[in-house]
Amino acid sequence: MVTRKQLLRIIDQAKIKNAIHQAELRTSGEICVSVAPLFWGNVQKAAEKAFVRMGMTKTKDRNSVLFFVVPSRRKFAVLGDSGIHEKVGQDFWEQIAKVVSERFREGNFTDGLVAGIDAVGEQLAAHFPYDASQDRDELSNEIDFGEV
Repeated sequence: MVTRKQLLRIIDQAKIKNAIHQAELRTSGEICVSVAPLFWGNVQKAAEKAFVRMGMTKTKDRNSVLFFVVPSRRKFAVLGDSGIHEKVGQDFWEQIAKVVSERFREGNFTDGLVAGIDAVGEQLAAHFPYDASQDRDELSNEIDFGEV
């Protein structure tokens, strides 16, 4: 089983947190990353549980996006809440998955996540622009290493 310490070596937390921060400077949307240890269950279902556990369904505009990653299996899921999904549609999520998976195949999890976060940030900014008078950071930018 992959330990948290091993996960920390696979994922450059500082780069990912910076990518989230930079993306969220342009939008009222929220982007989160959850990294899971090895497990053999359904990745999509585990991502959906993490989405709820992390409070991502509680954003004001329902415009949060989760990157859920299982590095030891080279698997991931990208979930968008209803507010952003209504704006971008299923094709967008498939494009994001393609961008991320290209780098994951090479074992470069950090660059895959950063590229995905950047692309999601662009769409969030287009549909949910930043408004300094109303925006507040609704979710943590810290990488989640929660349970599956």
